[in-house]
Amino acid sequence: MTSDTPAAAAIAASFDSGWLEVGHGHRVHYEQAGNPGGIPVVLLHGGPGSGSRPRQRVFYDAEQFRIVQFDQRGCGRSEPMGETAHNSTALLVADIERLREHLGIGRWLVSGGSWGSTLAAIYSAQHCDQVSGVLLRAVFLAERADLDWYFGGSSAVSPEAYDRFMAEIPRRWRRRVLTYLDRALKGGDADKALRLATAWMAYEATINGDDPGAARPVAPPAGGGTALCAKYRVQAHYLSRRCFLERGAVLRALAELSALPVAIIHGTRDLICLPRAGWRAHRACPGSRLAWAAGAGHDPFHPAMDSLTRAALASFAANGNFSRWPQAAAP
Repeated sequence: MTSDTPAAAAIAASFDSGWLEVGHGHRVHYEQAGNPGGIPVVLLHGGPGSGSRPRQRVFYDAEQFRIVQFDQRGCGRSEPMGETAHNSTALLVADIERLREHLGIGRWLVSGGSWGSTLAAIYSAQHCDQVSGVLLRAVFLAERADLDWYFGGSSAVSPEAYDRFMAEIPRRWRRRVLTYLDRALKGGDADKALRLATAWMAYEATINGDDPGAARPVAPPAGGGTALCAKYRVQAHYLSRRCFLERGAVLRALAELSALPVAIIHGTRDLICLPRAGWRAHRACPGSRLAWAAGAGHDPFHPAMDSLTRAALASFAANGNFSRWPQAAAP
């Protein structure tokens, strides 16, 4: 889900990192970058199962923001890698709040994309007094319809890629793909798990590409096959349980955020989290500001997405809200 790496100078330098013990044998890795005296902002990575990377903070002005990132349970550098026991949305929300307290931050801007937007909405609704604003990208509502699209409906736009993915799923499991993925990626057959994780990654890359009807080359994963299987093991764990959320939970959470500055950015060609999710999120949250990234898919680094994200953050830094954003339609 990334394009070419930007110049290193554009990414805020790290000034602190460490580990936070969160219980049940888990410890999460965190990192701080930018200005220690700047506006605190926590970046919630996507997935579920992905991790934090320096590039994710490229949009944040290093002089204006104190940027906090952490790897969610089982993700990235957090330990144990790929662990799904004692790993749920409620526990992640508790981890975010524990990290805020650990770092001595009073209130912070909460920013997240894709699964990170889901987590941002749920956390912010439960901790409104500790949140100064919310910035969401590529909203994922974690509804049954969203999962049905990703694991079925999207075959209409990427039929070849979908068939290659399904070739790894036994026919008797085709109606219960997520259950199969969850069981197989947690099973003891390492070769099968790697085949499934590789096929899943390739499918995701294709529908996220500029031409979802054509195969897209996929770079070898950082950390090799072990890290790749860990990522998709956590993702299957969450998605097969609909992210441990009741129906409509994200929309209800968004409705609780009307007193906060809320900005939503969604790509008009997002085939992983369909644009209707961004619109429903906006409608659910009175006073929220919505901007469409024209021509953008799910990639946060698409030029239209990049421009809108930087503008939203500049508005928040200057005004403490998003009331003057967006000033114009996305390019």
